[in-house]
Amino acid sequence: MPPPSAWSPPRAKVQLKLAIQRLRLLAQKKTQLAKATRREIAQQLEKGRIESASIKCEGIMSEDLYVELLEVLELYCELLLARFGLLETVKEIDPGVNEAVAGIIHAAPRTELKELHVLREMLMSKGGRDYSIACVDNVDGIVPDRVTAKLVVSAPPQELIDLYLYEIAKAYSVDWRPQGFPDPNAPVDETESPSISLLIGSLFLPAAF
Repeated sequence: MPPPSAWSPPRAKVQLKLAIQRLRLLAQKKTQLAKATRREIAQQLEKGRIESASIKCEGIMSEDLYVELLEVLELYCELLLARFGLLETVKEIDPGVNEAVAGIIHAAPRTELKELHVLREMLMSKGGRDYSIACVDNVDGIVPDRVTAKLVVSAPPQELIDLYLYEIAKAYSVDWRPQGFPDPNAPVDETESPSISLLIGSLFLPAAF
């Protein structure tokens, strides 16, 4: 009997289905927790505890990126399931599944899902040593940007924190806004500066307020 991490098409297909279920459940759980934290942040803003709200906000921003990563990995698993024939019949990693395989191998260790960790080991066994090392080290940019961008660990700029706080305050009808931000109750075209408009338009907040 092959070891659990060895490549086996039947077991890999089962593992993909398990990983999809767990990724979806974890993303939903994280999203619900983020909603609760947003309510806490709104309460802190209402009480004037801006510094505490800002610190919690950084945590929310990190969690938002994590949820985005989980959603991307879920899509990759679904893609591999849909194109499983390419994994099953082609000896090397086919270009049609390369992005998904590389993304999972690279990012799975940053998640808490053992189902995804097992799948990663199977894909590494399928791809071979050199391919696996390339995915782990992102040699020649083999890992897609949509994955690596969500794994960057850095302190967010204050402007982005302020924007998150501003949107949370608006969502919970809290009378607070950073200096220079428009009054949410005023007509946008009369008060919103081009720079703020551009910033708001370019930001994606995946978790619902």
